Amino acid sequence: MFGNASLIVVGSDIAEAGRICEQLEGNLTGCVYSHTGGADDPAYDKLAPILRQKVGRLLNDKMPTGVAVSPAMNHGGPYPATGHPGFTAVGIPAALRRFAALECYDGVRANRLPPLLQNKNPSGQTWRLIDGKWTTGDVK
Repeated sequence: MFGNASLIVVGSDIAEAGRICEQLEGNLTGCVYSHTGGADDPAYDKLAPILRQKVGRLLNDKMPTGVAVSPAMNHGGPYPATGHPGFTAVGIPAALRRFAALECYDGVRANRLPPLLQNKNPSGQTWRLIDGKWTTGDVK
């Protein structure tokens, strides 16, 4: 389907919600609305990793908008959200990207981000592109 579409499914508990997420096919985005004070972080911690494998862009507490043209953004997700992997372009970097799972986090709270994406560089040695500049420093 191309264009705006939403699917809202209500699970009776977290276990059922997890089983529902496991059945999803690849999608461009997935949105998780949760308690802003963190009261449901244990539930989020169970569901987000499942949903993360099903979407190209994981959003927290907001609806998806158009994609921004920036190094951090991707417009894709697992098949069938994007083209069939057999029809990818060849060469570098397209051939490498064919086998990579690009991930984008949009509005995800800092404590929910993977360590590599948090403000503090976990090793102090990993190069990251921040505000258009490569650095091993922390985000200030």
